[in-house]
Amino acid sequence: MSQPHFLARLPFLADPMIAVLVCMTTLALVLPATGEARDWASLVSNAGIFVLFLVNGMRIRRGEIARGLANWRYFGPLMLFVFAGMAAAGVGFAALAGTVLPPLVALGFVYLGCLPSTVQSATSYTSLANGNVALAVVGAALINIAGVFVSAPLFALLGGSGAGDIGSEAIFRIGLILILPFVIGQVVQDRVIERIAAHRARIAWLDRVVIGMAVYVAFSGAVERGLVMLLVPGDWFALIALVLVMLALALGAAWAVSGALNLARADRIAFLFAGSQKSVAIGAPLAAILFPPSAAGFVIAPLLLYHLAQLVLAAPLAMRLARG
Repeated sequence: MSQPHFLARLPFLADPMIAVLVCMTTLALVLPATGEARDWASLVSNAGIFVLFLVNGMRIRRGEIARGLANWRYFGPLMLFVFAGMAAAGVGFAALAGTVLPPLVALGFVYLGCLPSTVQSATSYTSLANGNVALAVVGAALINIAGVFVSAPLFALLGGSGAGDIGSEAIFRIGLILILPFVIGQVVQDRVIERIAAHRARIAWLDRVVIGMAVYVAFSGAVERGLVMLLVPGDWFALIALVLVMLALALGAAWAVSGALNLARADRIAFLFAGSQKSVAIGAPLAAILFPPSAAGFVIAPLLLYHLAQLVLAAPLAMRLARG
């Protein structure tokens, strides 16, 4: 069945991920998991994250990774943009946010800057804009793989004392819940990849459910600590404004950098979306591992708003690019 006309013109309205994020955030505000219930919710969330990264390891083909590694004229600058340029921007916006917002929320801008791109929407909007979809798919996959290894130590380096001590326990949890299942998935990939491909729609919902659970646990802790009372309407306005400005600068910088590299227009479009977008699929699960629930909700607040804003703005931008 085809989508209604207005959904076809505004694809972000048809993205179920928006509904999942809104529903789980609202549920955390109305019925947060506290005490023993939060411990069980965290356990279920971590189990879901393990399964999600196991499936990711199964579905990202090793051949795609090899082809991406061979195209460093495109992927080298893209990696630097995502993990150096955007991380530096996160530090700058955190300094601005620190003058008007609570420290943990301001720290969330550093965390946001250190995250990799989102795979699904970067690929979808590249396709909608008539960009190079093959580059978008491989680029987003490579950046997400790198993010599993890079984002946490980069955040620890740039976040200063506010990032806390990402010590041996956190490293062990990252290895156990993120890296180990991904490696297992790569090892068994040849036996299962066709079955994984056949269940693509169900796996997309696995992504959404696991991310939603991580968001629910994080925001439950933040609500318990008084998130609603701590941020007055003026704080929300400042947070939204800073997120929108950061996204606008990311889009402008990605387009300018790809132009300076003399990339073809289709490749520039792939660079634009892969470089400027940020992944809640990595950010929410990683936050659940790095931070206690009482802090995670504050830290991921900029990420959730950025993710929503990138979906809202990417649709009309992609359609504008498609028209040339």
